[in-house]
Amino acid sequence: MEGLIPIIIQLVSGAIGGNAAGAVMKNMSLGTIGNSLVGILGGGIGGQILGMLGIASGAGGADLGGATAGLDMGGILGSIAGGGVGGGALLAVVGTVKKMMSK
Repeated sequence: MEGLIPIIIQLVSGAIGGNAAGAVMKNMSLGTIGNSLVGILGGGIGGQILGMLGIASGAGGADLGGATAGLDMGGILGSIAGGGVGGGALLAVVGTVKKMMSK
């Protein structure tokens, strides 16, 4: 169960990051539901990439090996950062592609 918590944090942070990016870049916004869905996907991907790079200590729980892996403050903050940035970044990419296709 402890290994699932960082992933949930990444997904929620991704949704928040996607909606924040949509609010800042209104011309790339996909609406609240679209921003949330793209943000969730981006949050999961971004959090996992940071975990593989070792930036988010314990994000996947593999590098700590203990029962509390991913529940330390560094792991939580890494999951939040990876999820939020990943969600915002993927929204920017998808929004750009959508905007280019509509021309």
